[in-house]
Amino acid sequence: MRWIAACAVLAGASAASAQTPPPQNVLQLSASGTVEVQQDLLSMTLSTTRDGADAAAIQGQLKSALDAALVEARKNAQPGQLDVRTGNFNLAPRYTRDGKISGWAGYAELVLEGRDFPRITQVAGRITTLTVGNVGFALSREQRTKVEAEAQTLAINAFKQKADELAKGFGFAGYTLREVSVNASSGDPIRPRMMAAQAKSMASDSAVPIEAGKTSVVVNVSGSVQLK
Repeated sequence: MRWIAACAVLAGASAASAQTPPPQNVLQLSASGTVEVQQDLLSMTLSTTRDGADAAAIQGQLKSALDAALVEARKNAQPGQLDVRTGNFNLAPRYTRDGKISGWAGYAELVLEGRDFPRITQVAGRITTLTVGNVGFALSREQRTKVEAEAQTLAINAFKQKADELAKGFGFAGYTLREVSVNASSGDPIRPRMMAAQAKSMASDSAVPIEAGKTSVVVNVSGSVQLK
């Protein structure tokens, strides 16, 4: 008897579901807000390579070069303005055609990052044991949060305006929101590169020349509205 009663309940629920009419006068739409902003975060990667027959000697040379660079960089470090951290540090064997080790090659990196461009470039220019290998620009967390809020406001207003215009265009007085999603994205940062040979040719106390570009932060709002 219990099994029969359960079946009756399920059948009743299924019948009620089948009788529910599909939603009508529902409109799907999307809108976006874009804000172009100057990139305010600079990241400079300084590096050096060593090679030779003695792995321990190469590792020692890399460590000495990195330690000297760290001493110079830490003199001017300031949270958010100039943050200093080490990057890749590796040592790998080189092989002959018959598979025997013929020597060793090593690589070490130091990364200078922050919002104080003059401070970072001047420190990079004073470091003599490493050379500038890569320069990148991006948005700081604070700047991204601020700009995303601006773009979000633009996107929401555009969504509301479009929904209102479409509702009136279809002969309705207005609308109510059914569901909505908000997504933010930004353009890829410009990453100009500087060849090591160019970096070596500069005076040791001169600032490394750089110039930041702009990027676009985009917020997309999409969803559905019930016309009424």
